[in-house]
Amino acid sequence: MSQSYAGHELESDVPAAVAPASTYRLQLRPEFPFAAAEAAVPYLATLGVSHLHLSPVLEAVPGSAHGYDVTDHSRVRAELGGEPGLRALARTARAHGLGLVLDIVPNHMAVPSPLRLNRPLWEVLRDGPDSPFARWFDIDWEAGGGQVLLPVLAAPLEEAAEGELKADGDVLRYGEQEFPLREGTAGLALPELLAAQWYRPACWREARTSLNYRRFFTISELIGVRVEDPEVFDATHAKVLELVREGVVEGLRIDHVDGLADPEGYLRRLRTAVGEDCWVVVEKILARGERLPPAWPVAGTTGYDALHRVDGVFTDPAGTRRLAERYLEFTGLPVWEETAEACARAVLTGDLAAELAALQRLAGAELSDAVRELLVAYPVYRPYPGEAELPAGALERAAARAGSGAVAGVGELLLRDPAFAARFAQTSAALRAKSLEDRAFYRYAPLLSATEVGGEPGDPAVPVAEFHAYCAGLARDWPGTGTVLSTHDTKRSADVRARISVLSQDPELMGTPAGADPQLAWVARQTAIGLGEAPERAERLEQALLKGAREAALHTSWTEQDAAYEAAIGQYVRSVRSVPADDAFAEAARANQLGMALLHLAMPGVPEVYQGAETEYRALVDPDNRRPACFPREELGRLDAGAVPRGPAQEKLALTAALLRLRRSRPGLFAGYTPLAARGPAAEHCVAFARSAGLVAVATRLSHRLSGAGGWRDTSLALPPGCWVPLLPGAVQEASYGGEAALAELLRDGPVAVLVHRE
Repeated sequence: MSQSYAGHELESDVPAAVAPASTYRLQLRPEFPFAAAEAAVPYLATLGVSHLHLSPVLEAVPGSAHGYDVTDHSRVRAELGGEPGLRALARTARAHGLGLVLDIVPNHMAVPSPLRLNRPLWEVLRDGPDSPFARWFDIDWEAGGGQVLLPVLAAPLEEAAEGELKADGDVLRYGEQEFPLREGTAGLALPELLAAQWYRPACWREARTSLNYRRFFTISELIGVRVEDPEVFDATHAKVLELVREGVVEGLRIDHVDGLADPEGYLRRLRTAVGEDCWVVVEKILARGERLPPAWPVAGTTGYDALHRVDGVFTDPAGTRRLAERYLEFTGLPVWEETAEACARAVLTGDLAAELAALQRLAGAELSDAVRELLVAYPVYRPYPGEAELPAGALERAAARAGSGAVAGVGELLLRDPAFAARFAQTSAALRAKSLEDRAFYRYAPLLSATEVGGEPGDPAVPVAEFHAYCAGLARDWPGTGTVLSTHDTKRSADVRARISVLSQDPELMGTPAGADPQLAWVARQTAIGLGEAPERAERLEQALLKGAREAALHTSWTEQDAAYEAAIGQYVRSVRSVPADDAFAEAARANQLGMALLHLAMPGVPEVYQGAETEYRALVDPDNRRPACFPREELGRLDAGAVPRGPAQEKLALTAALLRLRRSRPGLFAGYTPLAARGPAAEHCVAFARSAGLVAVATRLSHRLSGAGGWRDTSLALPPGCWVPLLPGAVQEASYGGEAALAELLRDGPVAVLVHRE
């Protein structure tokens, strides 16, 4: 088999590989079911992907736009087309040479309305701890006085209007909600009836302090599942395992693996069940210096660690420091380290107060302060069972507040008590997610492009040497790991971040934002720059800024909303300045967009393209980034017919298609990793590497500064031995390069270049 790229015939060397060549993420929802995905298969096959990555497909809360609120693990979601629809999609995909990867959710289930949709939970609430389903959920019956707290009431129980809660046959009704009645209690008067149940209806605000079941982060509508129990694992994975064993599914993405009591034990059980040929990656957020546990039987992560490195290479450290100085002066807010600690402390003692109290009860009163301080000080998402020591820095910071003896006592408890260690780790993961991702990243905003999961807003720039070291490590240790730039969870898509990061090269482009709230004015200015002129711009900006303000919790929040402040956001959006109008900004944004895409698609790992992001894709935080996909079918057809790419959108589409197709047809080209060094006055503006002995990728970094300094001048790049020809459409096809290539010539047609070795 052979395919043609930019006029060159490239022979196929497709092996029988376990890892996909690439994946394409589709967000399924009732408005975009299996049938819609099936209709997109021919286009996606033409684009060059090897696997479709589907958002969760098991039965979920009716109308769910994401599917992470699972209600029934035994059935494929009817709203998407049910199991027949999924199997039809798999057949069509296979007929076009594509496989399926499923996103699965082992950590939690929905507490839905109607509650009957979650049969295991319904039966636990009806029958109590003797229910065969009681082992499914992390419920602390003792802490609840023998009852599960259900935070479902709009006000405290004593303030409930007469008749709002009433028995009706074998159920208790509250508005449109209904809950099971314990056998033999239906005829009791309401006070006695409520006291006799295995649950206690309570105001939703009580969840902060009194909740006695493990949940997903701070979302009480998602109850934790004990998949560490073999029977629970078997029951909740039977349908997924059936789909894998029957060849319907070839890969799995494991959502929120940090929420599990024993991630490694779970992954080993899963690996045994799915076999060695199933590609498995985990949603694991790694801090910059953290590494994935090498004993985990997975191909790697879902790729946020790669996102941080790719973004960081295109971030100017000097400009970022200047933006931080201006931001702190402009807003009066504290530096990053202080912001992160303050947010951790506030979330732990506020939103996660119930989880903290549960840990402190397990540890005992004399260690309670040390538990709190270790959680606040812990530098990564969670420790893992068997770790011999806690990080020294965390120990020192915690000891300064709680005493070294108490901190040492908690460390000993973590080693000798597996139950305490598991709950500490689960709470730590929830704390990091809520205090960093969902608060500090919205509050500390000198450069918004740096505030993505796994990033370091206080030091976001990544030197080229560090990027190369990271990629070499992936090629050596995790060649099948996932890599991403845009996902359903990114706060801003890659192309939005590419535009914002130009500010790190020229902070003066920020201007001086105006507004009564300096922090909001700053965030609004950068958000507007990132989104640019776009459909429904004002509405989308307002939605993103409102969510950001609530998450930052400086003036309003999800639970304590300031109506006047929030109304002013909508009025303010209409006055926010738009994007810089000069050509220099547009060209710098283009260089970032194409450079980021090139590194992502050419570096080690399995690249994932988010729906629609094969072309220019500007999306803000969810739900904006979960809108129905738009596939550029016609544009790809014109490019394949010989049209020269015009503008960043078409250039990105051509680049993406060329590299996806090459990955699928010649995966051997994407083995190994060798950094290539530029020489000359502009060497720092080049990031280049070779894969195997047959592919070279070259990108321009910090192009705005490069242009201001006079361009490439006599900077050159030493290529590996042999003759190299350009891959991308629009390049001068008769050109060839060898030895020392002048970057001014090599990058004459654009900010990136891909070269293949001519035999």
